[in-house]
Amino acid sequence: MVTENPAVQFFVGHPAGRAVAEAAVRAADHLGPHEVRVSRSQVAFRRRVGFAYLWRPGQYVSSDVPAVLSVALPRRDGSPRWKEVVHPSSGVWMHHLELHSSAEVDDEVGAWLQDAYDAAR
Repeated sequence: MVTENPAVQFFVGHPAGRAVAEAAVRAADHLGPHEVRVSRSQVAFRRRVGFAYLWRPGQYVSSDVPAVLSVALPRRDGSPRWKEVVHPSSGVWMHHLELHSSAEVDDEVGAWLQDAYDAAR
């Protein structure tokens, strides 16, 4: 029996979000060893610390966005794809990316995840 990834299970009942989660899990699986922690509010991809977080905005506000991927980078990235970028603590810039489909988890997102993963030592 194959056990489904907990990140994908978080999006049960939300097909578009589930497809995004599957793509995000595939991208994260190429980074290296990490753990996935699921809480009531989000999925955290962690090394020593969290480097990316996947969540459903519709769980909190009225939104048609299936999933948001928040990526913790050590610097501000200037891509126009980010919905919002905040600086919550020294050395961490949190970048929020609205994802409407699995196709948006592309090579650019993979590179951001790799940068975040490398910084989460």
